[in-house]
Amino acid sequence: MNEVVETLKKIEEKYKLFQQQQFTFIRALERTREEAHDMIRPVSSIVQVQCYKDHHCYNSTDRRILNMFVSLCNELRCLCQRMETVHAGDSVTNGLLEKCKLLLNDSNDLTALRATYPHGVVNHLSLEEAQHRYGGVVSVLPIVLDSMRDWVTHSKLKVLYIVSPG
Repeated sequence: MNEVVETLKKIEEKYKLFQQQQFTFIRALERTREEAHDMIRPVSSIVQVQCYKDHHCYNSTDRRILNMFVSLCNELRCLCQRMETVHAGDSVTNGLLEKCKLLLNDSNDLTALRATYPHGVVNHLSLEEAQHRYGGVVSVLPIVLDSMRDWVTHSKLKVLYIVSPG
């Protein structure tokens, strides 16, 4: 369990760095979408970001920030697998993990996904960007991180209850 908590903290630190560069991420998506002649449809999946990075990105800054996003998704996916092995699970923790796995699925459609308060990631986008193009892709990381924190909290409480019933 300690390993899961430490890994989650490290990922959260990387996410904070990524979050500080959200405008760079949005601009990189804009440039690569333009290069791909794909300006109509919204950025709807992790695999779409990966495709932009691999096939339509010619700027090192854009490549770095898109790679940071894809790497964070991959690290979170690995952490999900680790969480499954650490804790036998109950309906709450299993539900949280299933939510994370679904959201982190490469081809999952994220267009309707929106992070809500206290996350300001969507608020930093213009109305057009938030409603139509990037709201889902900027929301996936904070929502998954929240679910993982909830998983850790619930798992720790369950362990405390089992060890010292009230």
